[in-house]
Amino acid sequence: MAEKSDKLAHLSEEQLNARHAEKMKKKKAARDKIIATKTIEKGLTIVHTGKGKGKSTAAFGMVFRALGNGMKVGVVQFVKGKWGTGERNVLDKFPDQVTLATMGEGFTWETQDRERDIEAAQAAWEKAKEMIMDDDLDMVLCDELNIVLRYDYLDVNEIINTLKNKPQMKHVIITGRNAKDELIEFSDLVTDMTMVKHPFRSGVKAQVGIEF
Repeated sequence: MAEKSDKLAHLSEEQLNARHAEKMKKKKAARDKIIATKTIEKGLTIVHTGKGKGKSTAAFGMVFRALGNGMKVGVVQFVKGKWGTGERNVLDKFPDQVTLATMGEGFTWETQDRERDIEAAQAAWEKAKEMIMDDDLDMVLCDELNIVLRYDYLDVNEIINTLKNKPQMKHVIITGRNAKDELIEFSDLVTDMTMVKHPFRSGVKAQVGIEF
């Protein structure tokens, strides 16, 4: 345990505990007052972007949390459709709660066919729109949608217009690097994942259970 600061050194453990309890009591009262002002209930548009790892991982964490609360979820994978992932293996165990569409054919540098990529992106978006407008689903994850938006395979204004007209309580999560400014401005919750260090740069290949 760290040494007490000079300011508190004269206090006994009992006095320190009492001081801490009083401080936390005031903090809780202030926090409760803030929470009491938050009364709006709505479906959120959520964006996970940035160069750091964890965008899809965090999104699937929300999906699993929703499943644990008995919610129904739709997932559209815009890019990683050919990849076998641990997330997909888990989701397959919840057929009554999950609608999963793996529409992507890999990253654009893998297909090397722009027209084919655009067709795949448009087909995936049509499926995503169907899920977003489906009143039976509580949440929709559009995994790596930002990637195809970055290459202008889809019109960001069309995506935003759909989100404006979604069911009131529908949550929509969008992942991928380089989120469009328009989408960031429109969304309710935006997280930019910052890369500090990544093993790939040290020659370590993608690991099962970590990357997929």
